[in-house]
Amino acid sequence: MLKRTMLSVISAVSFVILLFPLAPLQAQQAGGGFLKVKANSGRAGVFVDGKYLGPAANFARARKYPVAAGEHELILREPRYQEYKTTVKIEPGKTTTVSQSLQPLALAQPPFGRLKMAGFEKYASVFVNGGYMGHADEFNGPNQGLLLNPGDYNVMVASQAGSTLLEEKVTLRQDQVLTLRAR
Repeated sequence: MLKRTMLSVISAVSFVILLFPLAPLQAQQAGGGFLKVKANSGRAGVFVDGKYLGPAANFARARKYPVAAGEHELILREPRYQEYKTTVKIEPGKTTTVSQSLQPLALAQPPFGRLKMAGFEKYASVFVNGGYMGHADEFNGPNQGLLLNPGDYNVMVASQAGSTLLEEKVTLRQDQVLTLRAR
């Protein structure tokens, strides 16, 4: 009898523990929905109401972001393409998918210097002279970096939460590799 009672108590506690992590998900779905963006450039930054959420895709798979229900301004930014702006309506508990073919801009011409990032969170957004360039993870590998013409630039790196991680004026010379490090 004692063994059966202990087994019942353990089963009940296990059931509650298993359901506990689902509560925030159900609450999220009740008050908000999700946004998925499919763009011809998965590198495009997804901005909702001015807040950077992250890249449109990872390894060619569209990412899905939680967004509060209601109407929102959506902006897709990618330095090699024209900015795209629209209004989206997010329904509670549902996924809204936006598909957009971004229009390419003329390619920058050499000479170049290379700007690299080190030690920043993977999806920290990188801005140069106020324009979105991509996320930090795109500019930190051995063969990666942001190619820029020689000159003076204001560089800002922001976390996904929106806090400024770095703000610095830099001068980039032809063929120079300049690495900015998280502090």
